[in-house]
Amino acid sequence: MIPKPPPREGALGFLFLPPYRVQGFSMAGEATCLHIPEIDLCFDMGLCPRPSLAAKFCAITHGHMDHIGALAYWCSQRNFQGMGPGTIVCDKRIENDIRGMMAGFVDLERQTTPYELVTLEDGAQLEIKNNTFLRAYHTDHTCPSVGYSVVEKRTKLREEYAGLPQEKLREMKEKGTEITRSFEVPLIAYTGDTLPGAHLVREDVRTAKIVIAECTFFEPDHKGRATIGKHMHVDDIAEWSSVLECEDAVLVHTSRRTHVTYARKRLDELLGREKGERFHLLMDQRTNRLRYETQAAEAERRERELAQRS
Repeated sequence: MIPKPPPREGALGFLFLPPYRVQGFSMAGEATCLHIPEIDLCFDMGLCPRPSLAAKFCAITHGHMDHIGALAYWCSQRNFQGMGPGTIVCDKRIENDIRGMMAGFVDLERQTTPYELVTLEDGAQLEIKNNTFLRAYHTDHTCPSVGYSVVEKRTKLREEYAGLPQEKLREMKEKGTEITRSFEVPLIAYTGDTLPGAHLVREDVRTAKIVIAECTFFEPDHKGRATIGKHMHVDDIAEWSSVLECEDAVLVHTSRRTHVTYARKRLDELLGREKGERFHLLMDQRTNRLRYETQAAEAERRERELAQRS
């Protein structure tokens, strides 16, 4: 009898949460890489799926191998494909460690891979697109760790000046009157690996349109293991959900020990069916595929209706 071929690698997880795509792979202890194409950003680089090469930025949450193991390869492949140097964003506390890792590959390969490194301290931010900023905040894991929020900064005419003609507004502005106010719109928050804490109820996390959260443990008797490893348990997600205002939450970093069907069942038990519909498991391939097929069919139906009206 001839040996069996190796098992096929699983497909990347994919969710379309308008207007953003959340795609990639995340399995506890193996690898995490999450890609948001619309903002040219990856969170972590434990492996390097080909689509992630298009991202200009890679924001690293912490230095564990399953979150950083393919970082040098990502930089190398972007250079090899003629895409320009990748920009690594990381916690200021691990700057020297990342530089040392990248320098080690220079010694091994006898060649230099270009890259840029931007470090952020707690609360600091980096503009990644026009008026769109990536902000870091400290989290609580077994090594130095950060989460990230993506926020858009906007301006709006002050309410007291609404209805005034443009000529009058222009005149007031020329005289130095502040006719607009600035505000932030939290778009996406990613917790990275962490215990619950005050960082989960930050304004730019709690009110983000999309929250991507680590949830490693689902079994009721694994709460102690979650605490020891400084990871999230589904009970923590259920408690946190009472203050989250997100339109969608994406749970990642689930252990391969936990079957996705069981994870979904536990979510529905703790959150209820209605609230649970906002919470998605990135690696639930079947459910997410059916969801996307429904979205595609609905989009096609709307296009037909518009065509008929015109």
